[in-house]
Amino acid sequence: MTNASSSQALTEDELNQLDDFLGAIGSTAMNLETLDGFFAALICGPEIALPSEYLPLIWGEDYSFANNAQAVEIVGLLMRHWNTIADTLQGTLEVPDVYLPVLHVAEDGISYGNDWALGFMRGIGTRPYGWRELIDSDEFGGPMLPIMMLAHENDPDPEMRPNPILPEKRDDLLQEMIAGLTRIYRYFEPHRRSGAHAPLRRAGPKVGRNDPCPCGSGKKYKFCCAATAPTLH
Repeated sequence: MTNASSSQALTEDELNQLDDFLGAIGSTAMNLETLDGFFAALICGPEIALPSEYLPLIWGEDYSFANNAQAVEIVGLLMRHWNTIADTLQGTLEVPDVYLPVLHVAEDGISYGNDWALGFMRGIGTRPYGWRELIDSDEFGGPMLPIMMLAHENDPDPEMRPNPILPEKRDDLLQEMIAGLTRIYRYFEPHRRSGAHAPLRRAGPKVGRNDPCPCGSGKKYKFCCAATAPTLH
């Protein structure tokens, strides 16, 4: 793969190809919108993540490619999409710009953004303690609010759901989420510059299943990150 192709944004057909691939795996795999949010969190976060660490989380531990050619093609698409997000967010440090997330459009014509927010929160779950500084910050934690509202909008626990998001307010919330992504990326830039490649491992005391989840959701660990990504803490 050439340098030019590795940095070229995916075409609509290629995005559909990636979405179809993930959909064919089934419930163990992320969908394209979730993947986009997951990548955004890893790229924005305080530590640099390696492909060998995060790629298996996309399709599930038990998945095997049909052949090497398929693996090369799919991983190539994933890396190009990663580079698109990373290059765009890096550019926001120099010029006023934003990354426009990949959001599915539902049958009613609305982009809800829930899967993207859930993917972002799963990305946070790979390094929950690194994100606590931002989540707990009264001064800088505001950009996390729309993401967490969308992530918990349909939460099975009624106490975790935000107030109903009215249709006329959803676009505003999505715009806040998009603008906030740039602010999150800027916030952690000093951490990424000073940090090194770090494996996805627990960086603090062991989390009990009945303890509050360190991702900041307010739910018990067993009902939050432990339920969706049991090996991440």
